[in-house]
Amino acid sequence: MTQADQKAQARRAVIAATIGTTVEWYDFFLYSTVTGLVFAKLFFPNSDPTTGTLEAFLIYAVGFASRPIGGAIFGHFGDRIGRKATFVASLLTMGIATMAVGVVPGYGRIGIWGAVALTALRFIQGVGVGGQWGGSVLLAMEWSQGSKRRGLAASWPQLGVPAGLFLANLAVLAFSAWSGDAFLSWGWRVPFLLSAVMIVVGLWTRLSVGETPAFRKLEAEKRLEKTPVMEVIRRQPGRIIQAALLRMVEQAPFYVYTAFIFAYGVQTLSVSRNFLLSAVLVAGAVELLTVPYFGHLSDRIGRKKMYRIGIVTGGIFGLVYFAALGAGSPALIFAVIAVSLVPHAMLYGPQAALIAECFTGRLRYSGTSLGYQLASVIAGGPAPLIAAWLVARYQSGYAVAAYIVACALVSAIALALMPDHTGKDISAEF
Repeated sequence: MTQADQKAQARRAVIAATIGTTVEWYDFFLYSTVTGLVFAKLFFPNSDPTTGTLEAFLIYAVGFASRPIGGAIFGHFGDRIGRKATFVASLLTMGIATMAVGVVPGYGRIGIWGAVALTALRFIQGVGVGGQWGGSVLLAMEWSQGSKRRGLAASWPQLGVPAGLFLANLAVLAFSAWSGDAFLSWGWRVPFLLSAVMIVVGLWTRLSVGETPAFRKLEAEKRLEKTPVMEVIRRQPGRIIQAALLRMVEQAPFYVYTAFIFAYGVQTLSVSRNFLLSAVLVAGAVELLTVPYFGHLSDRIGRKKMYRIGIVTGGIFGLVYFAALGAGSPALIFAVIAVSLVPHAMLYGPQAALIAECFTGRLRYSGTSLGYQLASVIAGGPAPLIAAWLVARYQSGYAVAAYIVACALVSAIALALMPDHTGKDISAEF
């Protein structure tokens, strides 16, 4: 392959990975957004508002509990049969489950079985998204040339998070305005059904990219592991745990700011759902600009230094966030929500390369997926549930801010134990 062909393929890989992750995160965040607005009322109508919210977020957390399972399943095949095929399979898994959510009947029609079906589909969603991150990051990073721009290359698939968040909130906002009072009956379902279109777009972009040079080399040298998941757990267990704890300060606040805020804003702050949707929409747009910048900056100043700055900023911002919400000014509430994902971008930009570089090539899909998705069990999934309980228990948003600070301290310790491979050759096996 000529250098020009290599560059062209690398560009296609980055574009395909970014569009693919956008599709999958649209599906995942669509559920997050609608949980705080609809599911408590539709599937748990006999519960009081606080209990119904907790029950809805409990189902929401199931999608995070299943993400490590998806990471293990797709990680195995990603290191055995290739990054690309596994990446495509994760998209189909996620998309089909998301469309099915849009047709689940409410409590009024089939009783508790609606919540049961919702739980099963959320589990499948988690399996799908659990496998997509490792594939998207490796597809972009392993096609990128040299070692000086890996942080930037690996940060582009991370744009799928703010892009998916933006599109999910835009879809819900649009159909909320269009359906009006009918939003609870049918308006919320349309964005889920639109996932069919997103699947077609995602498949079209992914199928245009070839297998990565790193995997083809491993395949040619017959160095593929038979049981990569078990092997990475045996050889690099510490790195998996460190990668998960590293994400505490990024995962927990993110889902407080993008999922819990809908229940908290409507019930406690007494602001409208469209106001909140608009504010989170702006937050997603802001992060679209900041994620690649901080990924690029990590190539300049080092992954760990950039991540350390993000940890400190994220911990402090949690206090600022709830102080601003408590002030009661609609303008201030909108402003603090709109910038809430900037600290997240400081972490999420360099995070992909920081984690992926720590695992040897033949175990990289499994290791990165397990470490990344394990954080969903200990941070992402429980965060809205913990936040809802803390507010109910202490009647104060500052209790949630203290939780965010505690997450920042855990991540700081994990970061201190992580190596920094910025600018180093990671092609050698170890």
